[in-house]
Amino acid sequence: MQTAIIKIMNKFGYLGVFSLIAIENIFPPIPSEVILLFGGFMTTYTKLNVIGVIIASTLGSLLGAIILYYIGKILNKDRLKKIIKGKTGKILRLKASDIDKADNWFDTKGNKTVFFCRFIPILRSLISIPAGMSEMEMPKFLIYTIIGSAIWNSVLTILGSIVGEKWETILDIFDKYSHLTLVALIILFIIFVIIYFKKHKKIEEK
Repeated sequence: MQTAIIKIMNKFGYLGVFSLIAIENIFPPIPSEVILLFGGFMTTYTKLNVIGVIIASTLGSLLGAIILYYIGKILNKDRLKKIIKGKTGKILRLKASDIDKADNWFDTKGNKTVFFCRFIPILRSLISIPAGMSEMEMPKFLIYTIIGSAIWNSVLTILGSIVGEKWETILDIFDKYSHLTLVALIILFIIFVIIYFKKHKKIEEK
């Protein structure tokens, strides 16, 4: 995959950066670290410049985020409630009130969540879906997405331009960060599931 990404960027320049980052937002397994670090390196031997790569990548991030936002909007909480009322809800032990609680939480914490999740692998992309589901105001969504994405894209692009040919060394560091983050997310999810089921079990016993 890394070889294919590099070939596309070498051939299409800014358009390649924009397209790959947009796809990466929709399909998280594509590593943005490769795109951005190599994009930074490209500024040392091509006509591309750091500002151009940051702008192209941030616009790509924004496009991908908007697409996922509207996917979330289509899968709104009313439709989720209908799904939960059926067999799916019984299997997952979820109620309509749980959807309301999650929606209310996102209404109060959504702004910060959308911003900070732009720095976390996988969540960087997926956070746009609950934002759409909770119908977060589009102007706020765009502002926090642009700021968060621009910071992330700037850091990696500038690093790539500084280290030049050694960009893959930095990539190894970010790969470890991504793996550690993924493990942490899995552990947090397991803890959340355990707490959730224990809480519901106590309620049922009462």
